[in-house]
Amino acid sequence: MRAFVLAAVAATALACGPTPRDVADGGAGLDAAPARDDAQVALDASLDDAGAMSDASLDGASDWGSCAVSGAPGRCVDVASCEGTSTPGFCPGPASVQCCTASPPPDGGSTSTCDPDARPLPNEGLVEEPGEDGCPAGMVRVTDAFCIDRFEASLVEVLGDGSTRGWSPYFEPVGARVRARSLRGAVPQGYVRETQAAAACAEAGKRLCTNAEWLRACQGSSGATYPYGATRMPGWCNDARAQHPAVEYFMTSADWIYSELDHPCLSQLPDSLARTGDHAMCESESGALDMMGNLHEWTSDPAGTFRGGFYVDTARNGPGCLYATTAHDVSHRDYSTGFRCCWSE
Repeated sequence: MRAFVLAAVAATALACGPTPRDVADGGAGLDAAPARDDAQVALDASLDDAGAMSDASLDGASDWGSCAVSGAPGRCVDVASCEGTSTPGFCPGPASVQCCTASPPPDGGSTSTCDPDARPLPNEGLVEEPGEDGCPAGMVRVTDAFCIDRFEASLVEVLGDGSTRGWSPYFEPVGARVRARSLRGAVPQGYVRETQAAAACAEAGKRLCTNAEWLRACQGSSGATYPYGATRMPGWCNDARAQHPAVEYFMTSADWIYSELDHPCLSQLPDSLARTGDHAMCESESGALDMMGNLHEWTSDPAGTFRGGFYVDTARNGPGCLYATTAHDVSHRDYSTGFRCCWSE
């Protein structure tokens, strides 16, 4: 990884304003000693692996927020603090504050192939498969009492006349009327709050699963720890990306990347978010896929719970199906939060 050192938030800012972790949490009133979600805990591990920045590199640095130059992510800092390329005209503040991006690779290539302003629609043309055993389309039966989506949900936007159009899975569905779909071979929807997920399920005539339903669907009738059985099988699910995507994308271990966990390019990196069903062995007894890894999945817990881990980690908050994050309320979202729906007659 081509590391470059960007600025950290000054101590006075920590005392007077929100920290990067507060911003990542969506402003959801954190306590003095808040619990941290899996994305942040996994990011900490990646930062440790990347190596700590020296105190000398942070002396006197100030941070004016994020920026981008021709799609390359950066940070607004004083030119004296930038160890990459400084570009004027992209930042607030004095003239000495410029957008600091990684220096171009020696071969002249781009540091990133992702355009954060683009809204790709990778799921166009996909259709839901017939439901099984009397379940709605895209669903499998778990017990006589309920069905669950076979795949993690993707979204379409519902227009005023009732027609639909694609929705990019890398962007929060803020202010949009969206409907959940369960599609094979789709990029599932991340960046979603529990409230938005519940509304999307309702739009599809379904609902979010209860914690008990989600666990039953993942563990099967035997109560297995993993969707596929009692013993962890490395590589069967999308559950162990070696490097955190924020560290890779921003090419830094600076603490400000905690505030960028909703960046649309994080899950567009190679070997990050997988298409639904790509990990065929990650299948539960009922036939639901990817209940472990890939994306966290919201349940209907009114206090806020997402389950199953995600593509960086499926162990820190419990193994496999038992993995549960309760550190955030239902308004939280980041690149790792997704969902699937349940249904009962």
